[in-house]
Amino acid sequence: MEIESNMIIKNDKLEAFDILKKAFTISATNIKFLIFTILTSLPLFCFLVYYEPFLQRFLLEISEILKPSKDDYFSYWSSRPFQLSIPTDITTKLNNEFPGGLVQIALLYLIPLHLLELSTVLVIVDLASKTYTRQEEEEPPLTLMEMFHKPFDVTRVLGTLVTFVYVVIMSTSSLLGLVWLAAIYYVVTMFFYDVLVIVWCWVGFVGLLTLYLGWIAALNMSVVISILEGRYRTKAIALAICYSVGNEWRGFRLMLVFFAWEVALRLPCIYFGCKGTWSVGILTQIGLFCLGNVVKWVVFTIYFYDCKNREIERKLMMKAKKRAVESG
Repeated sequence: MEIESNMIIKNDKLEAFDILKKAFTISATNIKFLIFTILTSLPLFCFLVYYEPFLQRFLLEISEILKPSKDDYFSYWSSRPFQLSIPTDITTKLNNEFPGGLVQIALLYLIPLHLLELSTVLVIVDLASKTYTRQEEEEPPLTLMEMFHKPFDVTRVLGTLVTFVYVVIMSTSSLLGLVWLAAIYYVVTMFFYDVLVIVWCWVGFVGLLTLYLGWIAALNMSVVISILEGRYRTKAIALAICYSVGNEWRGFRLMLVFFAWEVALRLPCIYFGCKGTWSVGILTQIGLFCLGNVVKWVVFTIYFYDCKNREIERKLMMKAKKRAVESG
């Protein structure tokens, strides 16, 4: 409690921009930290070299299905009842033409991708925590040898793995729901030229996207809590939700930055119709994706400390008010 109180005194309340600025400072100016995180990100980078081209080919094929031809427009508009079958037709095409691809994407996404991501997250969050606290307390940074000679507690790794599984299940379920609604909105706005319908669709999608990003920010914090605090499963998620109360807007803005970063890296391929082949462009994209992943977890480490400090400060203020009332 004494250390936490000292951090409250030393640290001002950070806004989203301040957290991003501190994270970029740690990632860009601390060469040892950057070298170590790049080394730990190499397995994830190598896997993404296979995964990203496959994913981009898959997304490109789906985008072609979602683009109806002129004959489709004529046939759908020529008979009113057929309009209600548009989403069903597209779903049927996906089920008939891409069942194997869907299964393969799901297996690659759920198992090896997240396991490799967890291996990098464990290292990034641990080092970001030590680097950030030493920086705030004006202590000398960790040396490269100290980074290599800081073993993880096996119990904490296994506990974090369980929390991470919880997070993956909940985040993937939320993402699937968001993607499904986005596909429905896309089809509706393409075929039903009603301004009111289009506005309602976009308002609904933006609202759901806001809730999704705020929820993902809390889930990411629960992973950080498991690594740094040793609380796992639902306890970590509940504590993250507790810390997020009153900070939802900051969490949303932080998550929006990295959501936009990932979408911006993949959109050119879909827009220009690249075939998902290995090239300098895709290798650059994967490198930028890994770099963004490092910065993201540094950001959420700092975000966790700031939310925790605010909660401790709130409790101390409540205790002080209670003592003042009792004494007065």
